[in-house]
Amino acid sequence: MSKSTKKTGFVQEFKTFINQGSVMDLAVGMVMGTAFSAIVNSLVNDIVMPAVGILLGGVSFTDLRLVIPNFLGGNTEAVLNYGNFIQNVVNFLVIALSLFLVIKFLNRMNEKTKEAAEKAKKAVAKKSTKTTKK
Repeated sequence: MSKSTKKTGFVQEFKTFINQGSVMDLAVGMVMGTAFSAIVNSLVNDIVMPAVGILLGGVSFTDLRLVIPNFLGGNTEAVLNYGNFIQNVVNFLVIALSLFLVIKFLNRMNEKTKEAAEKAKKAVAKKSTKTTKK
């Protein structure tokens, strides 16, 4: 087998792989997830956390940190930005809740579609039974 045949086979196999529906769905899902993540980040950072900060007495969560001095005598210190961590936890919870609600909605719609299909099947079966009896 020549090199050009191997390359052509590889290129064709790669094209087939890329054009599969699942790969394209994954790519679309990644783009939508990135956009959704940006929206959730803005919601949490620009609306939710400032409102919670006001309720807690004007605290800005991005400023919440714990500075740990170097006990070994150096001029360095460790900064634990736990406010950012809290914001990221809230981001995660909002995304998880949103996904839960979307999946719950889709499952409910799927159940209704299945029920409608079963009713239609029963109606057709009932009608065909009546026609055969005549």
